[in-house]
Amino acid sequence: MALRQIVKFGDDILRKKSRPVTNFDERLWQLLDDMKETMASQQGAGLAAVQVGVLRRVVVVDVRDKHGVIELVNPEIISEEGTQCGGEGCLSAPNVWENVERPNVVTVKAQDRYGKEFTITGSALLARAFCHEVDHLDGILFTDHVKNDTPAEK
Repeated sequence: MALRQIVKFGDDILRKKSRPVTNFDERLWQLLDDMKETMASQQGAGLAAVQVGVLRRVVVVDVRDKHGVIELVNPEIISEEGTQCGGEGCLSAPNVWENVERPNVVTVKAQDRYGKEFTITGSALLARAFCHEVDHLDGILFTDHVKNDTPAEK
């Protein structure tokens, strides 16, 4: 495993749409492992491949709950319920926190590192992380969803 450089806001790659993964091979596994290590080193709750300069639909999430680290390949949000609004940040924008409205419950359909399809449902912080990271794959940044001009508290 290796730490990867995190792309910062202002880099054009963050506004590009990521391509689906079609090869479930050692290159993908290395990317996932590197992303997990990079996310953990920054104490993040999630990381999308585009944030390490790779335009593939790959996400890792860890909100330090019963699920542990979740790997999502080709994720797609298939249902949303309720709303929540709260402070949100991003590893690509250190020290920026904004109030963002997100669904309170989200179900995601994805594939694992071997290509096996699964669904997972998360609420509260996990739902927020799923939405945030899937947005990255479509070139959407959390600041695009800001609900007011007042910076949020961590």
